[in-house]
Amino acid sequence: MPSAAPASRHGVFSPPYTLTSLGLLALVVFNAFESMAVTTVMPVAAQELGGQQLYALAFAGPMAASVIGMVLAGSWSDRRGPVGAIYASVALFTLGLVIAGTAPTMELLVLGRIVQGFAGGANGVALTVLVGKAYPADLHARMFAAFAAAWVLPSILGPYIGGLVAQVASWHWVFLGVLVLVVPALLGLVPALRQISRDQEHAAPNRAGPYPWGRLLWAVLAALSVMGLNFSSEVPVVGWVLALAMAAVCVLAIRPLIPRGTLTAQRGLPSVVLTRAIGSAAFFGTEVYLPKVLYEVYHFEPSFAGLALTCSAVSWGISSGIQGRLGATRLPHHRAVRIGSAMVAAVVVGIFLVILFQGPAWALIAVWLFGGAGMGLMFPRLSVMVLALSRPGEQGFNSSALAMADSLGNALCVAISGLVFAALVGTGNAYAGVFAVAAACGVAMLLIAPRTRALVD
Repeated sequence: MPSAAPASRHGVFSPPYTLTSLGLLALVVFNAFESMAVTTVMPVAAQELGGQQLYALAFAGPMAASVIGMVLAGSWSDRRGPVGAIYASVALFTLGLVIAGTAPTMELLVLGRIVQGFAGGANGVALTVLVGKAYPADLHARMFAAFAAAWVLPSILGPYIGGLVAQVASWHWVFLGVLVLVVPALLGLVPALRQISRDQEHAAPNRAGPYPWGRLLWAVLAALSVMGLNFSSEVPVVGWVLALAMAAVCVLAIRPLIPRGTLTAQRGLPSVVLTRAIGSAAFFGTEVYLPKVLYEVYHFEPSFAGLALTCSAVSWGISSGIQGRLGATRLPHHRAVRIGSAMVAAVVVGIFLVILFQGPAWALIAVWLFGGAGMGLMFPRLSVMVLALSRPGEQGFNSSALAMADSLGNALCVAISGLVFAALVGTGNAYAGVFAVAAACGVAMLLIAPRTRALVD
């Protein structure tokens, strides 16, 4: 394992860490390209397959399924290291691409997306744990900033290429085309994972205790409740009662999977996790519907409907790089989180107002640019805070808790937005209702973010 040299002498691409960093970033680029391209073409796929009623589930389902993958990968990483979890998650992600890329119906497309979500959740936790094991604490912020920067090129090319492929050939090839990125990503990662495996063999055995089957069952229950929430609008008379029940079940199910006090916003680690959850809900709950509104309301071509995603992702990468260079001395963690949350909250409220008053498309894209900058400022710091608070043997649990809060916050917001959209469709206010849900999450995040200051900067 690389020696814990101080950051003043070594960077993430210096000789002790070069191979590991290149391998990890190759995998991040692979996932980033798929995410940006698929988000752009999903409105086209839903329209072609006649599956508009499943549009929200195509995003909420993978997010919910990712929670199960996070629990499995977190426990696996704490016991045997993250290497096996990374290999398995890449294989499953590939299977999901094949299912979605060959899907003749919206139901099969959603199934492929759910497999991808499960694999993506496992992969995200394993990568976070790998950073904690392979790099000294001084380099954690820079490595997470490098992860964000690795999204820049896929974010520039992914939405446009994905939309262009959908226009010229078929949206199916957006999924199948990503398969060609799997081999180079693995080739770049395999040498680094072999080194980590050798280091793990010589390390002291990790006595993590019995396998947490209870946590896995709670994760499955949370995922199923989110998926059930998407179908509650189809139940006559008691649909909204069922929706409230599903949301309550999800909240109860996630309690054992996150730090105590998270749902009541206690200071320190609980508020960090909750801020991440609500921040994800506000930002990604908006982003899921931006290409759809540009495609259906403003009549953008698919290749240009992802322009807003490109702009926000680029600003995210730039902002993340800036916070990484400033470090905790010049920009304390709690201050970065507060500034970033204020930017995101202002942006999602602004998006809602543009839609409500039928503003121009350029205003949506311009406003969303600053949303990405806010996320780039706060998200890497939240990850660093969690690792800083983790005791030996708890990095997997805390990393999975952060990732699960991220995904479930996002999934709940998208599912609720789908219910609101279905209730208001035909009134002319469906999209305003969707973005109102995200705006409410943004305001809640702004109120909770200051409670992260209890952590050591």
